[in-house]
Amino acid sequence: MTRFLTLGLGSAVLFLAQAATAAPPAAVPDPANPAARPAEVQSYRAKSVLGSTVQLSGNAAAGTVDDIVFTDDGRIDYLIVNNENKLVTVPWEAAKFDFEKRTATLNISPDQYKQIPTYTTREYPNFYTPTYRDQVYKYYGLTPGQIRRIERRN
Repeated sequence: MTRFLTLGLGSAVLFLAQAATAAPPAAVPDPANPAARPAEVQSYRAKSVLGSTVQLSGNAAAGTVDDIVFTDDGRIDYLIVNNENKLVTVPWEAAKFDFEKRTATLNISPDQYKQIPTYTTREYPNFYTPTYRDQVYKYYGLTPGQIRRIERRN
C-alpha cells in the first residue's frame, strides 16, 4: 500500500525539483565549450509552492496551493488547491510554476475546472486508488506517471 505525506503552510523547509520524473542521464560536457556545460540545478523550497496563487487558462482564479502530497519515495505527486474551503487535487505535472511570482497555471478552462470533484479536510480522498488517480489525471488531460513512463519506453 502506498503511503503519502502532506505538508501544510507551517511546514519545515523542503527542496523541490521542477520535474516530477527523473531526467535522462546528462551527457559529459565538453570542457572547451562553455555553452555545452550543464546549467546549475535550481532548487525550490516548499514555501515557494505553498500559498501560491493558482490560475486557469485566461487568468481565471482557481485558488491557492494549500498542501503538497508526496509519494513514499519522496516525489511530489499532487498539489491540493483550496478555493473557499473546497479542495481540489491537481497532479504536479499539470501545474506550470512561476516561482518568482508564486503562481501556478493550469492549462484547463474554468468550465473544465468546475467539473473536478471537490472535498474538505474532513474527507480527503484516497489519492492512490487506481480509479481516483485515473479520474483526476483525466480532468487535466494527463496520464498518471507510471503509465506515461511505460508509454515512453515503447
